[in-house]
Amino acid sequence: MERLTPGTMATRSWLLLLCFAAAATAGLLQAHAQPDSNGFISIDCGLPGKTGFADDKSTLYFVADDGFTDGGAYHNISAEYITPGLGKRYHSLRSFPDGTRNCYTLRSLVAGLKYLVRATFMYGNYDGLGKPPIFDVYIGVNFWMMVNISDPAGSTLLEAIVVVPDDFVQVCLVNTGTGTPFISTLDLRPLEKKLYPQANETRGLSLFGRWNFGPTSDTTFIRYPDDPHDRVWQPWVSPSLWTEVSTTRPVRHIDEDVFDAPTAVMQTAITPLNGSGNIEFAWVPYVQPKDPSPGYLAIMHFSELQLRSSSAVREFYINLNGNMVFSKAYTPPYLYADAIFNSDPFLRYTQYNISINATANSTLPPMINAIEVYSVFSTATIGTYGQDVSAMMAIKEKYLVKKNWKGDPCVPKTLAWDNLTCSYDSSKPARITNINLSSSGLSGEISSSFANLNALQYLDLSNNNLSGSIPDALSQLASLTVLDLTGNQFSGSIPAGLLQRVQDGTLNLKYGNNPNLCTNGNSCQPPNKKSKLAIYIAVPVVLVVVIASVTILLCLLRRKKQGSMNNSVKPQNETTTSYVTTNVSHGHSSSMQLENRRFTYNELKKITNNFQRVLGKGGFADVFDGFLEDGTQVAVKLLRSQSCKQGDAEFLAEAQILTRIHHKNLVSMIGYCKDEKYRALVYEYMSEGTLHEHIAGKRNNGKYLTWSERLRIALESAQGLEYLHKGCNPPLIHRDVKASNILLNAKLEAKIADFGLSKAFSPDNDTHVSTSRIVGTHGYMDPEYHATMQPTIKSDVYSFGVVLLELVTGRSAIMHDPEPISIIHWARQRLARGNIEGVVDGHMHGDHDVNGVWKVADIALKCTAQVSAQRPTMTDVVAQLQECLQLEDGRRAMSDANNSYTGNNSNPNSSYSMYATDQSTDVSQNSGTIDMEYNFERIPPTATGPAAR
Repeated sequence: MERLTPGTMATRSWLLLLCFAAAATAGLLQAHAQPDSNGFISIDCGLPGKTGFADDKSTLYFVADDGFTDGGAYHNISAEYITPGLGKRYHSLRSFPDGTRNCYTLRSLVAGLKYLVRATFMYGNYDGLGKPPIFDVYIGVNFWMMVNISDPAGSTLLEAIVVVPDDFVQVCLVNTGTGTPFISTLDLRPLEKKLYPQANETRGLSLFGRWNFGPTSDTTFIRYPDDPHDRVWQPWVSPSLWTEVSTTRPVRHIDEDVFDAPTAVMQTAITPLNGSGNIEFAWVPYVQPKDPSPGYLAIMHFSELQLRSSSAVREFYINLNGNMVFSKAYTPPYLYADAIFNSDPFLRYTQYNISINATANSTLPPMINAIEVYSVFSTATIGTYGQDVSAMMAIKEKYLVKKNWKGDPCVPKTLAWDNLTCSYDSSKPARITNINLSSSGLSGEISSSFANLNALQYLDLSNNNLSGSIPDALSQLASLTVLDLTGNQFSGSIPAGLLQRVQDGTLNLKYGNNPNLCTNGNSCQPPNKKSKLAIYIAVPVVLVVVIASVTILLCLLRRKKQGSMNNSVKPQNETTTSYVTTNVSHGHSSSMQLENRRFTYNELKKITNNFQRVLGKGGFADVFDGFLEDGTQVAVKLLRSQSCKQGDAEFLAEAQILTRIHHKNLVSMIGYCKDEKYRALVYEYMSEGTLHEHIAGKRNNGKYLTWSERLRIALESAQGLEYLHKGCNPPLIHRDVKASNILLNAKLEAKIADFGLSKAFSPDNDTHVSTSRIVGTHGYMDPEYHATMQPTIKSDVYSFGVVLLELVTGRSAIMHDPEPISIIHWARQRLARGNIEGVVDGHMHGDHDVNGVWKVADIALKCTAQVSAQRPTMTDVVAQLQECLQLEDGRRAMSDANNSYTGNNSNPNSSYSMYATDQSTDVSQNSGTIDMEYNFERIPPTATGPAAR
């Protein structure tokens, strides 16, 4: 058995590296990252200035990376690693010591087209530290590969085939805390749509290896111009095992060819050294933390190179780990390129053994010309809407913004740009809805690109040095509800379109402290007194007087117990601080108004059939089943008449909050009742009850949730909390997150409920909320909050961590084992011993991926850290749970179909751990259903060449 030893692997890696210096095509790259006449982009990362050079072995022109990225620093590798044969492209690199994510943007592409993207990384001890880094690489918003360089003299190559959704693509390096990311070269090559059908809009191919069998020298690399797509074909030479076969005659391609292997590759092949033997080789998976079980696709290229006599037969079977992967015996066509390939990944193995065996009828040994092996990775994550991205990139370039504005503005959420708010829909691209660039040092005119953000609701450009006229194009942004231009140097008049929007009540325009802006003439004023133009002198004084008067009046009326109440619900907080809230859905600043339906007590009696069916009981209220006039089922939460002031305060707080928060993972309020002494809230009906009931097996006839269902419920609940923390203005702390406050509808979709204890806080000035009493539920309560009486958003994170542990274990927050013990302490004790199976809920009957359960348990333990600063944010939790759910969905699909794609798989070319095996090993030729599992296909040839004579 021949294996690639570390020495031979290093040699082959160096030879591959040398070959990359001989790249392929003519013409200069134009300014700002334009492809050349072939559509190629070839970048020498770290080459200073705007210089470039032509490769001395080809006509391909390499350009500096100026114009492709706006961060990082130039470096040269250490002199000791610059050898005479090392290509010039690898002498320099660019490192990115600042920021978490840094990206290269490749422009002028064709949306929907396939591209080959290739990046190389040669450390060469450029920083003198002798510590090669580890970091992640993304294509667009999708994780591609972790780069882990172990040898300063070696290099890592990544190559992928992807469908580009927009007219640009970004390649991003992400710092994971284990060294400074860097890059040596970056290439892009267009591919025809028909090529590599396994790659599509949701799945990319990451190269594991591409080998050419049969060359007589292990330095004979084939790439452009022999390969018009500039793929690199590495020679595989094993003269002790194989006999090389070759021809000088051209090998033709059929019209339906979907791989277009170059003639130079197809003109060589191998057969066994022993004419009666087999061809055998194998590869070992490249495993990494985010991809512990990669799935592989293989493309085997065949062409008969020898003119056979009429009696000669070359016929063979192809086997993987002893199982047939093509349902019948195969005969390669004479001087025509043919391929056998699988469309979906193989089943997962610890080693992949390929054996090509002659049939009993064959008079000639088996042969093969070349093979390509790819792992698959998900490209299903949708980035920000392309027009929004282009607009923000133009805005960034105009104002030279130096924030974390790198890569996609909104996705992934953990790397979203500062000062932006985005809306997310799993089936649609994210949209930019809020931009806050107040006091950001902006100067010049307002960029016309703002007018291209047609989902924008809130734009704050206040307190900058912007000048010129206010563009009327902003009035065409139909979703824009707040435009703050105060504190700038604008001149001229307010455009008529904006004034019209102000008049019809769809826009709140603020323009104060612009000394050169015309505001006195008729042409500058709003058409009538209903204008919302902000006047910042008299209005605040009037508001203060009015609010104070109303507050005093309400207190007097309450003390006299006068029964009538107006339609405004004032915030009843534990402190005396009052605030003006913002309607998140519409962006208007106003005092809170209940806009839902108002019910009378008699109406509630009617829709609940005199409060006949109780759905649940709380500390201050009962929940009843009801039906509206149109048949809509609802839940009615009725405050008990004898409840104390605390219950009344929580009712008012919940009513106020529910009028301004709207999210798919928060329970919606349909209406309310304020009828003399009766208080009630009417909610959407959640037919499947509480998560607590499902964990305890008290719903669905005792049927327990599957692991996939638990993951989805966890993710949806986390998204609801994330919205409270980031999407609300002001943000909210729930303060009573627990399994019984997570409700499920008929589709088992999760929604957070019970906002009676929620508190608002200012994210700019406060890190916590001061309270006069501790509230919450035993077992879920943040110990730091309990000690300080100051809840934070990390208090909700702690409680959610307990919910995650309940989902993993199927146990309650406080257990009796036999003495009372927190689920956190119970789980930590067992997980510290590596005993995940002793923690996981047995009711799932093992139908889960152990790695996925471990990851969720780890998230839960991080959420329940004693010190709040060590806990993740809910945005971090959402991102990690999304990864867990994607992995689990892939596992279940693979389990159902025995052959399906899980995503997030990729492997480095430099890990070429493929090897030929000892031919004395006999691999049986099994027939049967394996062919269906692997779904191997063959290009249908339209001709077989001249008949053998």
